[in-house]
Amino acid sequence: MKKNSKDAIVNAAISLFNTNGFHGTSIREIAGKAEVNVANISYYFQSKEGLLEYCFMAYYENYLIELENGMAELESGAYKCLKKVIENLMNYHYQNSHLSRFILRELSVDSQIVREMMSTYSVKERYFFTQILEKGMLRKEFNKVNINYFILQLKSLLSMPFLNSQYISEVLHIFPHEKYFAEKYLKEIYRWLDSVLTIDTLPKSNIG
Repeated sequence: MKKNSKDAIVNAAISLFNTNGFHGTSIREIAGKAEVNVANISYYFQSKEGLLEYCFMAYYENYLIELENGMAELESGAYKCLKKVIENLMNYHYQNSHLSRFILRELSVDSQIVREMMSTYSVKERYFFTQILEKGMLRKEFNKVNINYFILQLKSLLSMPFLNSQYISEVLHIFPHEKYFAEKYLKEIYRWLDSVLTIDTLPKSNIG
């Protein structure tokens, strides 16, 4: 059995899913790209659907770790906490751009696995964002906002560059997988936060 064959299978699957789509990719193609025997995929994941579920869980579990790490700043201030959460999530996306692109694209499909992910991981994410916003408004750090619409806008800002990476790279000549992009784009998100959330007496972000 090839050393690190499980990681090789996952990496090959993500690459092929991004190029050919989940349904357009066969187990044999994944095994060939990973340079493993087809039986290895059955051993680790049982089926292609099991491999898909593993990719979803790997994405979300690490995504929520980054979110939870940012939540540790909440007692220091809601605005500081929100900025840290956004920074963590942006870095996670750019460092895992291929996985992020695939998962974000799959989330637009109405399937059993997507509904399961939504009912567990996405609901937990909404709970964390709601906590930050409610505490910020209660402490008068934030202007009053509609929480659901704010989350919708924030999620769009965080996901769009990775969901539409082909358009961004080919048309805008911006590359979401690069650290430079993450740093520059983070500043733009902070500008948006300042315009939407901050009360006039609150210091603005040092965005340079």
